[in-house]
Amino acid sequence: MPALRWTGLTLLTLGYGMALAYGYLSLFASLSIALLIMAGLCVSQFSNTYVRAFGHGLFLLLALALTTHWLPGFYSARVIAGVRLTPEAAPFSMYLNLDKPLIGFWILWICPWVLTRTGFTRSATVSAIALAATSTACMLVAVSLGMITWAPKWPAQSGLWIANNLLLVTLTEELLFRGYIQGNFHRRFKQLPYGSALAIAAAAAVFGLAHMGAGWQWVLLSGFAGIGYGLAYRFGGLQAAVITHFGLNLVHFSLFTYPMFDR
Repeated sequence: MPALRWTGLTLLTLGYGMALAYGYLSLFASLSIALLIMAGLCVSQFSNTYVRAFGHGLFLLLALALTTHWLPGFYSARVIAGVRLTPEAAPFSMYLNLDKPLIGFWILWICPWVLTRTGFTRSATVSAIALAATSTACMLVAVSLGMITWAPKWPAQSGLWIANNLLLVTLTEELLFRGYIQGNFHRRFKQLPYGSALAIAAAAAVFGLAHMGAGWQWVLLSGFAGIGYGLAYRFGGLQAAVITHFGLNLVHFSLFTYPMFDR
């Protein structure tokens, strides 16, 4: 675990140093990093309950601000601009966001307990089952709601989309919603009857609400998907949750209308 944490910090330093050198960050971004460090110190270096609670609260506020791109100093490059991946699809744009991944690095550094020990065979089995079940359920619901339809494709932007979705989106979201939020719910609820199920449902509800800006349909779909990701995390570890989440996104991207019908 220490090796993974030091590796993460080294990659963070190199990556953001290069981003600063190439003009994708300004010095204002250091304010966000400094506040994350302060939150991390409160959580990891103090035993006082109130100090630790302040650290967690500060982190959650920063996570919300970073996710919604409120904090200054980050210049996200638009690498896909208003492309219709199929004729009936809404225009799709994609940005390489450098603020959101800081959330994942913080969790890896401060909360190593999110990385549960799970054997390869078990994790692979859970991933396969969770991906098949979650993708089938969510695509059927989305089609029934009139949001998407069958539309197989492999556009020229696929490689860039895969790299961004896996490394900058899916991994960060699973560290936050399953590792940190579901993990904390599980630790709080584990003495209650069906505590694990409550933790999965609560984290899935938070995940659904995080998509409220896209409309109630996406809240519903994300909540369903969150249950599948939560089960994958519970029984197969973080890697199973990431595989399930990314796999569902890839199914949606490559086989159905993406991101949805143009309305």
